[in-house]
Amino acid sequence: MKLSRSFGKTLREAPSDAEMASHKLLIRANFIRPLGAGIYTYMPLGYRVLRNIHDIMSEEMDDVMGQEMLMPNMHPRELWERTGRWEEMSGIMMKIDAGGSRWYGMSPTHEEVVVDLISREVDSYRDMPRMVYHISKKFRDEARPRGGMIRLREFIMKDAYSMHLNEEGLDEYYPDMYQAYLNIFNRCGIDVVPVQADVGAMGGKSSHEFLFPHETGEDDFIQCSNCDYAANVEAAVFVRTGSKPESEDALEKIETPDCKTIQAVADFCGVATSQTLKAVFLWATPPGKSEKEGKFVFVVIRGDLDVNEVKLSNALGGMELRPATEEEIKAIGATPGYASPIGLNVAKDVESDGVYVIADTSMDHGGNYVFGANDVGYHYTGANYPRDFAVTEIADIAEAGNGHVCGVCGDGTLSSRKAIEAGHCFKLGVRYSVPTNTTALGPDGKPYHVYMGSYGIGLDRLMAIIVEQYHDEYGIMWPRSVAPYDIHLMSLGKEEEPKAICDQMYKDLKAAGFSVIYDDRPKVNPGVKFKDADLMGMPIRISIGKRSLENGGAEVKLRSASDRDIVAIDDLIAHVKSL
Repeated sequence: MKLSRSFGKTLREAPSDAEMASHKLLIRANFIRPLGAGIYTYMPLGYRVLRNIHDIMSEEMDDVMGQEMLMPNMHPRELWERTGRWEEMSGIMMKIDAGGSRWYGMSPTHEEVVVDLISREVDSYRDMPRMVYHISKKFRDEARPRGGMIRLREFIMKDAYSMHLNEEGLDEYYPDMYQAYLNIFNRCGIDVVPVQADVGAMGGKSSHEFLFPHETGEDDFIQCSNCDYAANVEAAVFVRTGSKPESEDALEKIETPDCKTIQAVADFCGVATSQTLKAVFLWATPPGKSEKEGKFVFVVIRGDLDVNEVKLSNALGGMELRPATEEEIKAIGATPGYASPIGLNVAKDVESDGVYVIADTSMDHGGNYVFGANDVGYHYTGANYPRDFAVTEIADIAEAGNGHVCGVCGDGTLSSRKAIEAGHCFKLGVRYSVPTNTTALGPDGKPYHVYMGSYGIGLDRLMAIIVEQYHDEYGIMWPRSVAPYDIHLMSLGKEEEPKAICDQMYKDLKAAGFSVIYDDRPKVNPGVKFKDADLMGMPIRISIGKRSLENGGAEVKLRSASDRDIVAIDDLIAHVKSL
């Protein structure tokens, strides 16, 4: 492509709202243009990068028995009601009222479409395993689009779906897809950390995220210093230190004036925060239900730990959580700031009357706790479970963090890092086939619910992640595997001879199999051309001008290197091939 005929221009300054390097550089280098919040146009250069990423993904998917197809982006409401996600996904699904009671959802994902296809196309075990994938648009009503390509309302995703007769078949296939994802990221040149993750709204048995460590990432993940354990903070397990006391103290109510925080209470009583228990109050609403159908949840956790709301939601069956109001807290007989289940009517189980109390497992690793007395300005000391209070359920609901002991090896120390999610693999199991009664006949002639896997990578986000890893103060440095062009060729100066040589070299390089962007702009000075070349970031830069010819040929420079070579014109193509 000749820059004199290119559509769009590079920019000297990035938009004021651009914060991440990828956002700034992709706009400045004429790869993307904003249309609205979280909505972008991919300019010719940006689209070429996406096509290269598309090709890499297709090759890796095809190698693990994938078949590429294209599914609709407008889904009938009935399809999503069968799986219960029409209401469950209301927070992010864009919906269309087509009139006449016809409602459609704009595809946030495609599990519902695939399970519908399975019910039509898969009859028996002879039709499995199978894997289909497509690379298409997705739509999600993100409340706060951010980071340019990182969080969008309209984006491009490669999503793949596998189908199996049983759990063993899914477990056998899953490592192939896991490795294919590692291959994709490796070929795109980015360094990712695979971690165990929460299944979230997708549902299913288990999942893995592929995270790109980054200081501005929205995900937190945990790594062990001793073993290879890594997990999203929403799924990370750790060892609760501490043990039950040899003897239980008497329960005593004491005055704790002006002690409004856990640290203040611990200091006043002369104990560590790990010897306190704190209360967290939430209102939990079942998915797809109204708040009035929800329930009050009283959370108990050791004072040195924090509640992870995703773990808590999962323990409660995927309920949506919000902080309880002061009125709701008082209505159960508790006192905000000084609360405990001591003296309350605690429910024995989900169906029983009383206050639903869920405690973290940390409560069992200690005793003689300082706990609220449900009286302003007072706490109990010597509080012990189950002698002094009851709970409805005990579960892992605490958030792992820096300094905690690894729950896998039991020796290493956990550390927390920020990251951007680059991809996600899910073992969905029968999450979608059971509610839709999607079955296939087994070898014994009996029907079995089909097991599914789901696997997704966002192309636009991946493009941004590549730029986050490969850039410097001057611009982008594309890996060749995804670069829009192999070579950035520049004609410098106004002299006819360099221009004629450059014109011919443009033809020769293309004939040799290279993709070339040619800066042939006649009225642009060399300094601007060099800056644009660095900004756009093609792997190899070749410049031909009067000075380079006097020095022996063309100047050749790798974008990722500081050295420049003068190469004879006759040797130029061979030299580029060697690079």
